[in-house]
Amino acid sequence: MPRDRNSVVDRGAGCLLGGALGDALGAPVQYLGWADIQREHGPEGVLAPPKPALFTDDTQLTLFTADGYLRAYVRGKRTGEWEPSDEVWHSYRRWLVTQQQPGPEHGATGLLADERLYESRSPGLTCLRALAAETPSTPENPHNESSGCNGVTRTAPAGFAPSAAIAYDLGCRFAALTHGGTGGWVSGGALALLVHLVAVKGRPIREAIDQVIGRVLRDDTYTATVLTRAVVLAEEHDGSAPVRVDRLGSGWTGPEALAIAVYTVLTHPKPAQFSEAMRAAANHSGGSDATAALTGNILGALHGTDAIPRDWLNGLEMVDVLDAMGRDLGMSAVGMDFNENRYA
Repeated sequence: MPRDRNSVVDRGAGCLLGGALGDALGAPVQYLGWADIQREHGPEGVLAPPKPALFTDDTQLTLFTADGYLRAYVRGKRTGEWEPSDEVWHSYRRWLVTQQQPGPEHGATGLLADERLYESRSPGLTCLRALAAETPSTPENPHNESSGCNGVTRTAPAGFAPSAAIAYDLGCRFAALTHGGTGGWVSGGALALLVHLVAVKGRPIREAIDQVIGRVLRDDTYTATVLTRAVVLAEEHDGSAPVRVDRLGSGWTGPEALAIAVYTVLTHPKPAQFSEAMRAAANHSGGSDATAALTGNILGALHGTDAIPRDWLNGLEMVDVLDAMGRDLGMSAVGMDFNENRYA
């Protein structure tokens, strides 16, 4: 049953805020093995984001995904021309400017006017090289064969597209702009579809995941298999032992990172388990920022902002922009009015 409109708006904010918090939680430990994490943070690992909670290029690009999508939405509404992939490509190229210049130029508007984004958070070479190209990469004409996790970590905003089919297609296309390997862009579509099903359609989480696996199977059996294994492991978990996300891999690839997030959400499905889920997603030897960010995206889309700890939010950088843009995404999904001039 579809959610009421205000609930969708809140879940738009929850999706972006949860993802940013997961990113910030996992960033300090993303290159550490589990033993090193315990040595630096104690036997339970990292327990909360640092203060200030600084996110990585994953969340920077998520904001630019949202910006590009909303620009496409506003343009489509006003002119009838709707090309989200092109708009997001241009938005990513604007992000590239923030990595090359010390601050906003005179007269800059939108995200380019926010000096807080002019921070290099060690973006991956795959993204930088892809966005420096003259033409965008697509699933049909990929520019590389990368299936790294930095494609899927920025596609959650596509989940607020008008339909489940469009959400999946746009998630695939947004991820393929930099990651041409099949797993790299299919996982992006899978995340967008999952966000749409739980945030907009109000599907129960397990039902939504089953639907995602069924759709993904048509494009990539490997991603579908990894997601299925996440479901099986979650069903086997009886709560008597700690959640072991490393049974699904390290999370450096898109399919593995999303599978770890799915497993973590299924073993921590209640709003009160938000913090516990995020810790489980971050404390492992691998791509901790990506796996925790995806977990936060899904939990925020599923439960909304009430599930997010206030003390975590208090230290999050750019919380104002994340909240506002997430709500704009939610309003666009349900046809509510918002300040469209921000994206004109």
